[in-house]
Amino acid sequence: MNTRREFVAGALALGALPMTFGAVPFEVSVRPVEGDATAALQKAFDDCFLAGGGTVTVEKGEYAVGGLRLRSNTTLLLKSGAVLKASRNCDDYDILANDRIEPVPEGDFAPGVVWVTPSKRKTNDHILKCASRWNNAVIRILRARNVRVIGEPGSVIDGCDSYDPVGEEHFRGVHGVSVHDSVNCTFRGYMIRNTGNWAHNVWRSSDLGFEDLTILGGHDGIHITTCDRVKIAQCTMKTGDDCVSGFDNEDVTVRGCSLNTACSAFRFGGRRVLVEDCRAWGPAEYPIRNSLPKADQIAGSHGKPGAGWRTLLALFTYYSDFTVKVRRDPGAITVRNCRVENAQRFLHYNFSGNETWQKNRPLRSIRFENVEAAGLALSLCAYGDAESKLSLALKDCRLSFAKPQRELVRAAHVEALSMDGVCVEGVDGPCARSWGDVAVPELRDFAGAEPNVVEADEPFRVNPI
Repeated sequence: MNTRREFVAGALALGALPMTFGAVPFEVSVRPVEGDATAALQKAFDDCFLAGGGTVTVEKGEYAVGGLRLRSNTTLLLKSGAVLKASRNCDDYDILANDRIEPVPEGDFAPGVVWVTPSKRKTNDHILKCASRWNNAVIRILRARNVRVIGEPGSVIDGCDSYDPVGEEHFRGVHGVSVHDSVNCTFRGYMIRNTGNWAHNVWRSSDLGFEDLTILGGHDGIHITTCDRVKIAQCTMKTGDDCVSGFDNEDVTVRGCSLNTACSAFRFGGRRVLVEDCRAWGPAEYPIRNSLPKADQIAGSHGKPGAGWRTLLALFTYYSDFTVKVRRDPGAITVRNCRVENAQRFLHYNFSGNETWQKNRPLRSIRFENVEAAGLALSLCAYGDAESKLSLALKDCRLSFAKPQRELVRAAHVEALSMDGVCVEGVDGPCARSWGDVAVPELRDFAGAEPNVVEADEPFRVNPI
């Protein structure tokens, strides 16, 4: 080995940690180049990592890129006016097989595995294998520590709505940022738009911060699974799919965010989750892209003005499928000081067994405090599990419905139902309609619905979300 790069690469292949040469952090600036800038940017990231860590500054200009990998102790700083313009060709993101600096084990790949609809799926390897095609992204962070992606105002990561005929739903392309098995990662300040799949795709990671991000179009805004100690703050998301999504998470705070979506503001499962000072509203500025004609999906178009599904489905939809094993009972979720406008539902928890995304471990408790909802279309849904019943509490909340509802809550297997300082408009019926085993509600300063529980005389039905 003749060079420092070769020496460190050899050490890494033997399992050693990156070495620090000197006390001064590595710094390099990258300026626009003719044609594809992927190689120039990746060299800067690699040099930074091999030097022990530092900052790669991307100067103002447009950069045509495919897949990029950030490594430990590296900060990517996007200067104002810097735009990473992602390739729409999804083959440009298969970068991990040729990584010689931090080789990826063969078992992390999923050759020949493609997305299959959940009802016909025999394996989740396309998701769980971190080096699968489905996990490809404009920026990859894999088994890394101390990584930051920081953008000055006016910096952009543009996914260009990449199209993949073998991708999810047979059209979704690559994610914006994919993070796996990493610790202490920060994402702040940039705009990320029109990603082929989720803007942020994060698995099995901890100590994460998402702050002051603008997420436009694409699919899920921030999707985290099996993640701990996560803070999401002051983000604006106008997405075609869920804004904040994922499950099997613990110690998550979402604060001060503006959420506009054609799906759910929160499709989430976890333990010790706090959502506060957020606003969610519909209809969505961007449609959910699977509701657009195939030609628009292929072209990366958002369709004609007003085209596609743009209805906000719910403020909070519970999420827990069998993609991963859920580590602990989900619960202790609090939503407070929030406002939602023009949503179909306020709460959507349906553990009856007829929804794919709500079949793993049931939700134990959720609480809403000082939440105002206007223009709701449907009753709350709180269908719990017979063995692990739900505790649902509303305190100091105002809920108004756009058209009369037969009940406030459609419920089953609820062991505690508390309404304190709750005012309801547009309900012509009981506080709750029961499909089995619903506790007598504890009502204090409650107005707008009959203060009782009525047994249902029809099979339980709910439109899946």
